[in-house]
Amino acid sequence: MGVHAWAPTRAGAFAQAALGVFALIARPEEIEEREHREVRVQPERLLAGWINECLYVHEIEGFVVCRVEVDACTGSVVHGILHGEEIDSARHRLRANVKAATLRGVSVVESRGLHDVRVMVDQ
Repeated sequence: MGVHAWAPTRAGAFAQAALGVFALIARPEEIEEREHREVRVQPERLLAGWINECLYVHEIEGFVVCRVEVDACTGSVVHGILHGEEIDSARHRLRANVKAATLRGVSVVESRGLHDVRVMVDQ
């Protein structure tokens, strides 16, 4: 399974990719913005590392996401904020168990003013 996202900026494309992965887990419209979590990553493979750090917050803290902001996205660091809340089984129907982003199929391309990213995830 994979996520394909795009935006006018690289930061925007990374934010949309993370939101797309979280939408596989729970419906964003069922989640309220009650809290936020900060995520920062500096690995070689930024997109997969970013998605995996976001999934770590979900898995360890039981946090579901309805909005993602990325305020720094350079060749060496991605930093952003996940907005959402702790999982409430009465309100959130979890759909998929996304384990991790893989390095297989990762693509980050800029063409004609549009940043296009693709990432595959394991369930």
